[in-house]
Amino acid sequence: MAFTAADVKTLREMTGVGMMDCKKALSATDGDMDKAVEWLREKGMAASAKKAGRIAAEGMAYAAVIDGVGVVVEVNAETDFVGKNEKFVDFVKGVAATVAKENPADLDALMNAKYNGTDKTVLQQQQEMVLVIGENIKVRRFARFADGVSVAYVHAGGKIGVLVNLETSLPAEQVVTAGKDVAMQIAALNPRFWDKSQVSGDVLAEEKKIMLAQMDNDPKMAGKPAQVKEKIVAGKMDKFYAESCLMQQQFVKNEPNVKRTVEEYLTAAAKALGGTITFKDAVRFEKGEGIEKKEENFAAEIASLVKGA
Repeated sequence: MAFTAADVKTLREMTGVGMMDCKKALSATDGDMDKAVEWLREKGMAASAKKAGRIAAEGMAYAAVIDGVGVVVEVNAETDFVGKNEKFVDFVKGVAATVAKENPADLDALMNAKYNGTDKTVLQQQQEMVLVIGENIKVRRFARFADGVSVAYVHAGGKIGVLVNLETSLPAEQVVTAGKDVAMQIAALNPRFWDKSQVSGDVLAEEKKIMLAQMDNDPKMAGKPAQVKEKIVAGKMDKFYAESCLMQQQFVKNEPNVKRTVEEYLTAAAKALGGTITFKDAVRFEKGEGIEKKEENFAAEIASLVKGA
């Protein structure tokens, strides 16, 4: 029985197994969909697909500089316990090494790339990890900086991964401390923008609108003339930049009695080293952000177990 590309897609949707393995299954079973599913189960591939629907919001965010290439990845698992598993951590590091070496264009390209040091694809290695560990595991996202000098920082064992990219006239090893300090700032404060120059007119207009509305709702401010309110809003924009923009934020690791912004800190660090350091870009991944986690009612679960005993 012949089969089509649509059949391959259908089988993938049914099982969650990769396209090439679905094609092999259909070829081996003459296009019979039910037998193809059975073939995948016999090979141990569909076992991982059964777990594919379970929510994976734990895991690890990891950042590293590999052969001069900066990489940050997020790989999810179902439980925090697995996120600390040595085999899982090694898998995450292998994914990062693959990103550094292969320079995939997107997540699909990464999943089809050869997993670092093996003949398997990242997808196949991921499926194998699911079988070994027994939880749904998913490579979620990645970012990569090949140019400039990158500095990586991993917070709280993989809760947050930050990759900072700098342009400098200095040797890479001399700017690691400054880069890590900035990365720690990003991990802690999670700024909306890197610099106030990136704040669009639409964002500014929305912020001004909110500030004016707040004054209109404040009995002490509501009666003031519109021109006065506008001047007050203009003055408050500096505070908005200081809270929302990395370069304009107060540097967290300032020495006692020293107040300076992140931008001023980098300038001072570069001067002390006898060169230049310019912040170019950064990526911050926090594990599970944006993923809706399943709320477990453990009391009810225990009660039902006791009742059924």
